[in-house]
Amino acid sequence: MAILVLGGAGYIGSHTVYELIRAGREVVVADNLLTGFRAAVHPKARFYQVDIRSREEMGALFDREHIDGVIHFAASSQVGESMTNPLKYYDNNLWGTTALLESMIAHDVKRIVFSSTAATYGEPERVPILESDRTEPTNCYGETKLAMEKEMRWTERAHGLRFVALRYFNACGAIPSGEIGEAHNPETHLIPLILQVPNGQREKISVFGDDYPTKDGTCIRDYIHVTDLAQAHILALDYLMQGGKSDVFNLGNGVGFTVREVIDVARKVTGHPIPAEICPRRAGDPAQLVASSEKAKQVLGWKPQYADLETIVASAWNWHRTHPHGFGDGRVK
Repeated sequence: MAILVLGGAGYIGSHTVYELIRAGREVVVADNLLTGFRAAVHPKARFYQVDIRSREEMGALFDREHIDGVIHFAASSQVGESMTNPLKYYDNNLWGTTALLESMIAHDVKRIVFSSTAATYGEPERVPILESDRTEPTNCYGETKLAMEKEMRWTERAHGLRFVALRYFNACGAIPSGEIGEAHNPETHLIPLILQVPNGQREKISVFGDDYPTKDGTCIRDYIHVTDLAQAHILALDYLMQGGKSDVFNLGNGVGFTVREVIDVARKVTGHPIPAEICPRRAGDPAQLVASSEKAKQVLGWKPQYADLETIVASAWNWHRTHPHGFGDGRVK
């Protein structure tokens, strides 16, 4: 029986596939390659280029493969874009999940691990954030992810599906071997944007606001290594296969770093001065977002292995300096 990884050609999905293969699992990857990369898919995984929104394509995949569990990464995930094109996010994220769940129920596949997000919380009530805290998303991306969680909960009540939703914070870094890594177009994540400076792809890094109520005035975020995220998805699937009940877990380091601290670590790792320019705040940026991951550690037995920020940035630099154009030859795609 195989594990189906939807969105397995994307950043976190591809790293999860590598960890599954390394653990000796049989893996099927489904991705439409709109934002993912065929080159990121592990050669030992069986690959299908399908669109999650297509009932016909998903049904044919489930007919052909014997699927024991699903890990679901397939979604649009840009916060800014979700605010200017919300219907795209409802179509891809919610409609895609609906088509997936219909195929799962039709083929009696009733275990799914779902890539959710800290954006479901909106402005945090407290730091660190607990799973029981209020969920009031401030953007359409977070709203669709929360709706996907609720869709799975109602599907469980009606059809017995069991799920784990993993709400994680700032994914970063790359597999230690450097075989795959992060590649987005356009890039919006802080660490790869910083590393574009020593790679000669931008002159400086922009820092949006230095007057927040933090120790150096810049935003604090919780950075979690992508391999640690991958391991959490595998543990969550095993938890469901062993009879675990549906649940929601935060994934983070529980430690926050300011934007200035991340830039300083990148300077140390790369040996480059990395000029920084202070810019006005961006609307909607909370001063501090840090997760409590105690529940995942206690229930799933999750133990992050790459919690040190310098290790995280060094793994990212190992990928970006050898693959300045991502998976392409002079192009990100």
